[in-house]
Amino acid sequence: MVFDISVATTWILFLALFPISFFWLRRAWRIVNRDFSEVAVKRGESPPNPEKFAPYEMAINLIAGVVLVCVIGGVVSGYWDYGTWSAIAGSTLWCKFFASFALSRHAHASWVKGKV
Repeated sequence: MVFDISVATTWILFLALFPISFFWLRRAWRIVNRDFSEVAVKRGESPPNPEKFAPYEMAINLIAGVVLVCVIGGVVSGYWDYGTWSAIAGSTLWCKFFASFALSRHAHASWVKGKV
């Protein structure tokens, strides 16, 4: 195996899965323990009622964290090749970002009639 840019980016992606999955699972655990400080945050501010959106944020973080832990396990055990695990990891990252973004925007939305 020759060390080139593709090998370096593969290792960077794989090693980044460890802290990402840790932080997402920790956020889910904090929500289980009734700490809503990181629920649907928009520009550093929580929504007016974060407990309403906590189950959704917990599910998003828990599912994404567990999928990344499974990807780590699959890579370490040699079960998945590069194309498979990088596709699963990349899709999980993007889906989690979009889902958390959509939830935070929905939590901070003002549904007042007449406001454009």
